[in-house]
Amino acid sequence: MSTDYSNRYVFKAEWYDKVACIMKKFYLYYYPSNNTIELFDLKTKKTFLKRTICEGIKAKDFYIGAIVIIFSRCIKIMDYADNYTKIKLETQLQKFFVLLKPDVIDKMGEIFKIITNHDFHITNMKMMQLTPTEIAECYFIKDATDKVSMINYLTSGPVVGLELLGENGISRWQELVDPENCKHVYPTATSSLRACCGKDEIYNSIYGSKNIEIAMQELQHFFPNLRNKKGLKTTAILQNCTCCIIKPHAVQARLVGAIIDDIQKADYIITAIQQFHINVINSEEFLEIYKGVLPEYTAMVAELQSGPCVVIEISRKNEDSNIVADFRNFCGPMDPDIARQIKPNTLRAKYGKTKVQNAVHCSDLPEDGVLEVEYFFKILEG
Repeated sequence: MSTDYSNRYVFKAEWYDKVACIMKKFYLYYYPSNNTIELFDLKTKKTFLKRTICEGIKAKDFYIGAIVIIFSRCIKIMDYADNYTKIKLETQLQKFFVLLKPDVIDKMGEIFKIITNHDFHITNMKMMQLTPTEIAECYFIKDATDKVSMINYLTSGPVVGLELLGENGISRWQELVDPENCKHVYPTATSSLRACCGKDEIYNSIYGSKNIEIAMQELQHFFPNLRNKKGLKTTAILQNCTCCIIKPHAVQARLVGAIIDDIQKADYIITAIQQFHINVINSEEFLEIYKGVLPEYTAMVAELQSGPCVVIEISRKNEDSNIVADFRNFCGPMDPDIARQIKPNTLRAKYGKTKVQNAVHCSDLPEDGVLEVEYFFKILEG
């Protein structure tokens, strides 16, 4: 076990060994100076992986709840393992809550791209339809000068809650968003998010936590981690829809904003969106239709449970169109190399890497659209 304490972080981590059918627990050491990793097995008290460089992993990938892929193993970071790591990272990295209000949902992808380009990491997301009672419990309604107008505004359509992570996150977010009263923003900061999207003090499009204490309360309210407490109700309509899953490799590569922006600019409507962590059993169950059909089945299962994925319910204004076939065509052929040759503007051509890591999953058959959406937003979410 390493004794270089001056320049390393250490976490408690887990990995499910499918061969032995056991959960293995480790100390995961990360050395930012040269991007090396070391794993120490807590049961055997022996080094599991000697300190080595692991391609594709960066310092920003290490936070509580993250899944890092170390030589094809999906290692989940459960907690800090010492005070040095906790203090160092919690001082630098801040998690906070952001709410996209009803009038900017159609610009969601564009906003996500701005968030990512300013080095914020989206660690959770969910589209919700808030009720007046739920809004009354929120911090951001307490100081509103016109509570009735604010409640009417926030219940006028779906909203999207985000958990963001960033270095000195809250202060940098306030700089990016700018003053709440957007009428005062335009002359001085036309590049701010509210200047681009907001109208006035009430219709200001985007809210973000004011400080760490408020952030923790808001994150717990919108993204409860207690098993016996459900989150706020999903907006899934479960009809005339199809399912799109932004795969873990694309989420890790921070392509969510770009993919959603392409979807929205192609006139598709996002009626539900949520981040999920799919375990091995659920991954096998969801993809079972491909078992024995596609040689990539085992690799597809491994990819889907390798990290967080973003599940989207897609619909269109024209209900007479075949939404499943239309969107499948928009995603392109399964193999990104083929897609780049014959359909270069499709999602898989632009963002896919291989037949398994091809950026997005989409429903294949007309009846699959609703069934796949129900699997996530009704069965797993319920």
